[in-house]
Amino acid sequence: MTHFITCHDLIQNLRKAYNENRLEARLKHYSKYKVLVIDEIGYLPVDQLGANLFFQLITKRYERNSTIITTNQPFSKWGDVFSDMTLDNAILDRLLHHSHVIKIIGPSYRTKDVYDYIKENK
Repeated sequence: MTHFITCHDLIQNLRKAYNENRLEARLKHYSKYKVLVIDEIGYLPVDQLGANLFFQLITKRYERNSTIITTNQPFSKWGDVFSDMTLDNAILDRLLHHSHVIKIIGPSYRTKDVYDYIKENK
C-alpha cells in the first residue's frame, strides 16, 4: 500500500492526534504503508511540536518501510524548515541512510505546457 500526503497535512494530522491523545494510533497508521510519499517539505515552516511529531514518524518508519520525500530546499536549509538543527540532523540521518537522492534541475513540470504555449505563440 502507498499513501501520498503533503508535509503540512501530515503534521496537521499528527498534531490533531497528539491533542486528542491518539498519537500512537496515528503513528501506527502512517507506519503501516509500504511506501509513504511526503510532498512539499520546506514550503511551510514547521514549529517545534510539528518537528517532534515528524521525527517520531520518521523514526517509526526507519528501516522498516520506504519513505519518499519531495522538497525544494537543500538539506543544508532544513534547520530553517524544522526550526531545530539537532532535530533536523536526526531526521535527515534517518531519511538519508540507505537512500537514493534524485536532484531534478530545470523548470517546473507543472508549468512546462505554459512555457511551450508561450514559445509557440510569440
